[in-house]
Amino acid sequence: MKKIAVFLTCCAALIAVALASNAQSVKEPLVNDGVYEKETIKQRIPVPYPHLREADMVFTKRIWRTIDLRQRMNHPLYFPTTRMYDRSSLVQRLIDAIKYNEINAYDADIDDEFSTLISYEQILSKLDAEDRERRDVSPTTGRDTVIIIPGSINWREIKELQIKEEWFFDKQRSIMDVRIIGICPIRVYTRIGTGAAGDDDLDIQGETLKMRLFWIYYPHARSILANTAVFNSNNDAQRNSFDDIFFKRRFSSYIMQESNVHDNRRINEYVFGGIPNMQESERIQSEIFNWEHDVWEY
Repeated sequence: MKKIAVFLTCCAALIAVALASNAQSVKEPLVNDGVYEKETIKQRIPVPYPHLREADMVFTKRIWRTIDLRQRMNHPLYFPTTRMYDRSSLVQRLIDAIKYNEINAYDADIDDEFSTLISYEQILSKLDAEDRERRDVSPTTGRDTVIIIPGSINWREIKELQIKEEWFFDKQRSIMDVRIIGICPIRVYTRIGTGAAGDDDLDIQGETLKMRLFWIYYPHARSILANTAVFNSNNDAQRNSFDDIFFKRRFSSYIMQESNVHDNRRINEYVFGGIPNMQESERIQSEIFNWEHDVWEY
């Protein structure tokens, strides 16, 4: 009788895990869900970068940007927020690549120089998506049992991206160019608390927090992103890839940090207020383009 009870408990746990897996993964269609077989994206390779020499680097500037995925122009990077078969969001594809060891993730809490690796389990912990244990009473034996509740990722909470890039002037090609070095997803979530002590009305209040999840070294992820389709609102037959969006700069962002002598301090550490921060961001961007403009003689 005891063996039967243990067997039933194990079966229940396996069923719970299976249900959670189905909720996280997407089933493949049993038929061709379309009028033709889509193979173009699957066979793409990233556009190769031109070779650079240190001797040709006349000017370089390290820039950190923030991409707000809630802006309309950035929606192709944010959606879908639920798993779909024919497309995925940028963060979904990156986390899947980390899970199956296609690329490495680096700890964003240490630094942004890709010095410390972070595991898939640690990323789930940051997202509050770990499996949890719950003690319950077995209806068959009346004994305490442990039930595993599988965790799930709330994709809607990943609302921002931080990108690390380098602007440079290549005298061999006589152009100002930019290359992305790293991408860091940012979780924006609300921590529920109670009102201040002594208040007559202790309403539940929320505190909005931001957490940098991990860094991805972008050159190593280009081959993966080049083979992942992005939704095109104008034409389903002409879909771009995530690598196309970044390569062609089809996103909206603002500068939040530049390389400087003060430990690479951020703009909000020496400029206070939303409008002054944006003005400082525009000033840094203008300096880069003015430098390129001043190179030429008219």
